[in-house]
Amino acid sequence: MDLNQTKDTGCCSRFNPKPWDEKEIVWNDKLFIKDRVRSIFHIPINFGKIMIKNTKMIENADACSYDDVLLSDENSLWGADLYIGVTKEIETANNVKISGTFLTKVFEGPYKNMKNWISEMRTFVISKNKEIKKMYFFYTTCPKCAKVYGKNFIVIFAEV
Repeated sequence: MDLNQTKDTGCCSRFNPKPWDEKEIVWNDKLFIKDRVRSIFHIPINFGKIMIKNTKMIENADACSYDDVLLSDENSLWGADLYIGVTKEIETANNVKISGTFLTKVFEGPYKNMKNWISEMRTFVISKNKEIKKMYFFYTTCPKCAKVYGKNFIVIFAEV
């Protein structure tokens, strides 16, 4: 199933929120490559550089994932771990596998709403009689593409 539409911008795919909104997803050793972005109060300062480096590595290894999943673990005010979905291990990358059950919810709007979205996600998880172990954030498009598409979607993954 193609979860995203074509790349109208030549950069990020047009995001289709339907397959991701209020879903339960189970991963068993889903493969990612992991990298780190520097941030200042959760605002990334080298995201583009890190993505260009990893995109080239993924393309050269012919390991592009069909679902374009890019998770951010916002584990510090000063940086975040990025997990980029791939179809096979890449020799020169930090390969990691993620397993677990995740509840997902799609949000749309400016990043300043993140605090409210996290609160809504907590309420959603509680409504399913689950507890959050960890949250990841799927920024579905870069800011330039979000502007072109007229929508800025974020998917929160709550590991339960």
